[in-house]
Amino acid sequence: MQVILLEKLTNLGQLGDIVKVKPGYARNYLIPKGKAKRATEANVAEFERRRAELEKAQNEILTAAQAHAAKLEGLMIQVTQKAGVDGRLFGSVTNWDISEALKAKGFDVPKAAVRLPHGPLKLVGDYEITLDLHTDAKAHIKVSVLGEQ
Repeated sequence: MQVILLEKLTNLGQLGDIVKVKPGYARNYLIPKGKAKRATEANVAEFERRRAELEKAQNEILTAAQAHAAKLEGLMIQVTQKAGVDGRLFGSVTNWDISEALKAKGFDVPKAAVRLPHGPLKLVGDYEITLDLHTDAKAHIKVSVLGEQ
């Protein structure tokens, strides 16, 4: 199925690109979330009429995300979990825990934006974490996992 993208999507394309995707991906995710429309002649013509408006809206979203990323850059948060004497956590620190710790500091970051490339954190220590706030706005923070007996 061919769709026209209404915003920039990682690994898919830029605003206005007409791309071919699987029908289920388009019907169940892209179209309901407002990220794309079917690439019919009428929709392409409507997009071309609204292109400047959509580009302006995307630029505003991007500048807001970049400002948020600048505030978060280099931030250090601490997360405390129960741990054994060897430094292993009884549970793990997930993207939800990191998102909640950021909310406690006054930053609203959705858990989907927290990237843990090696999975949940299972040991006490310091970790570098990337926050994907937008496709073009990323922030790097440090998470210090502390163990409690």
